[in-house]
Amino acid sequence: MSDNRLKLLTFNCWGLKYVSKFRKERVTAIANVLASSDYDVITLQELWVFADFEYVRAAVSKKLPYSKFFYSGALGAGLVIFSRFPIAAATVHPYSLNGSPVDVLAGDWFVGKAAASVVIVHPILGQVQIFNTHLFAKGGDEGPDHERAHRLVNAWEFAKLARQSAELGRYVIAAGDYNSVPTTLPMNIIRDHAGLKDAWALTHPGVLDPDPLNPPTPHDAILLHGVTADSPLNSYSAGKPLEPLARKFQGKRLDYVFFRQPHNPPRRAQAPTLRPVDTRVVMTERVPGYPYSFSDHFGLEATFTIDTPQGEPVRDSGDVDAPALMQGTTAIATSQSNPQPAPSDVSAECITQALVSLMARYRFAQSQGRFQLTVCFASLAVLFAIIVASAWFPFWLNPIFTLITIALAWLATTMLYIGFVYGNWEVNALTNIIEELELYRTALEEQRRSRRSVVQ
Repeated sequence: MSDNRLKLLTFNCWGLKYVSKFRKERVTAIANVLASSDYDVITLQELWVFADFEYVRAAVSKKLPYSKFFYSGALGAGLVIFSRFPIAAATVHPYSLNGSPVDVLAGDWFVGKAAASVVIVHPILGQVQIFNTHLFAKGGDEGPDHERAHRLVNAWEFAKLARQSAELGRYVIAAGDYNSVPTTLPMNIIRDHAGLKDAWALTHPGVLDPDPLNPPTPHDAILLHGVTADSPLNSYSAGKPLEPLARKFQGKRLDYVFFRQPHNPPRRAQAPTLRPVDTRVVMTERVPGYPYSFSDHFGLEATFTIDTPQGEPVRDSGDVDAPALMQGTTAIATSQSNPQPAPSDVSAECITQALVSLMARYRFAQSQGRFQLTVCFASLAVLFAIIVASAWFPFWLNPIFTLITIALAWLATTMLYIGFVYGNWEVNALTNIIEELELYRTALEEQRRSRRSVVQ
């Protein structure tokens, strides 16, 4: 393998225990594919079961000896990173909002959606921070504002993490399942605020949006538009009711590989440049010998070339302080000076759109909290009435009313927890993000006014 080339795969495995269909068979097949591949870095999402991680790790360990399984929430983040290069540091950032504990079927709150990352030591680039994330799913791309707000919170927090990494002088590669199509607000925030570039868009220039009256074939949707989810060619989404946007594109592009150069590159005449040369959707076929796909997503492969200035020596990994100067979970190379804030292209209008959605969620959260507390107090009132009236009930009704009182006590306790504890938690988290974005929008507007005054 050449150190002047960096090849990465991101893949959502759909590996939830007891829920995902044919999980063991598919994980075995996925491990076989990865073991025979030539990837330098692999980021997996929804690999929830630690035994599955161990199986895949054993299969790829000869080529990718370094790995990290990340923990978050009650059931785990489901995020895994494998690397050919040494891992100097690792961290996981659970998003502050991940849905509601009442929404058991969606499950986002229980798994603790997060942004995981490792800092690898590359022989030429030095420190590269590899992010792996899976954003909040509910709401899709066309749902009501209050359902999509949590994904906006995820996007803002993720963009800040990626931007801060670049400000430390690191190369950044950010892969994962973002649960958003390219033109949506969360993706605009991630690209603009973090200064990230979309490897697929750069390697597929000039591809026009399809005509709604003449949609692409499913194969063209994959080849030209990078569709990785809800494709008619996937056994788990074939025949599934799709949103208008998914019908237009014969699926959705939800999986991405972003990248950027360091904001404050190492002290050399010219730093190496990370440049995407190829991206493609992979693992679109059926599992060998079975009638089902590898997952409900397809994989996304990205190949980068590393351009080094002429006459510039190829640096050895020993030139980088690895594991570097450790400060908590963050590794900082000692040769770097204090970085200055990176310029941001995110617009005040974009921030305003985000605020509209977040305020809608804020009002919805307050309304839900009041409703759940009302249910709690109503349940307590009915429970008290049953206890008082039980002295006049026939003896044979006691077992029935015992079950009713147990159910009412459970309902009251649950609604108190959800309405008061989680309700205030969500409102406070939304308040923090809203005030932060309002401050940021004010700063952007001040910056715009100052530029206009200079021009005039």
